[in-house]
Amino acid sequence: MSKYKEHALVCSQEQIGTDIWSLWLQTGNIAREAGAGQFLSVYTNDGTKLLPRPISICEIDREWNRVRLVYRVTGPGTGTEQFARLEPGDIVEVLGPLGNGFPVDLKGTVFLVGGGIGIPPMLELAREITGDKKIIVGYRDEQYLTEELKNYGEVYTATEDGSEGTKGTVLDAIREHGLRADVICACGPTPMLRAIKEYAAEENIPCYLSLEERMACGIGACLGCVCQSTEVDSHSHVRNKRVCKDGPVFLATEVELS
Repeated sequence: MSKYKEHALVCSQEQIGTDIWSLWLQTGNIAREAGAGQFLSVYTNDGTKLLPRPISICEIDREWNRVRLVYRVTGPGTGTEQFARLEPGDIVEVLGPLGNGFPVDLKGTVFLVGGGIGIPPMLELAREITGDKKIIVGYRDEQYLTEELKNYGEVYTATEDGSEGTKGTVLDAIREHGLRADVICACGPTPMLRAIKEYAAEENIPCYLSLEERMACGIGACLGCVCQSTEVDSHSHVRNKRVCKDGPVFLATEVELS
């Protein structure tokens, strides 16, 4: 699959939650090539920060060659804080689309499970999967993108504090509502993915997981984002997978989650 380094135009940016920002970028070829579950490496304009920041694609507008990134500002002085200062008309350098995304030609009922900043990729996936789907999203407390997700399927929410939906985890919401699936696609923090993987194995359900790892190069060269795999990697010759290159989406049976 082709990837492009482009100078993207900022179309719009807005804050949609505490430390959560939604950024639309006008691209050249990236939007035409991108798929659900892929990501962009976004470069800052700060010469002291040489490495780009990987941000999952939330939404793709192929008609107007635009992509939407929804990201969390992780703290003062970070690259993401600099991204939050971008305004319409600004230019930002991006590389993408990167990684392997989710399959979209899935049969039967599909669970789309997102937790935290793993929720944004579920929006484009929900748009691209045309069959029956149940969208289960977990938040610590404050919600975002929930109303948009409702445009593409039934949405079930879980919050740690019980302020909305099921009190607890996404698995608690699945069990509370008696939901059943033929396939699972999930993205979120490792503890959530580990629980989803165990649940899928118990229920004998094919499961695709999008892993969250710190990335450096974004193209598989540096081995900075490896995860444990159940088979020997042809690149490193050990039981590793490069999340940025081989993933971020894997079959649950391909990876070990420690």
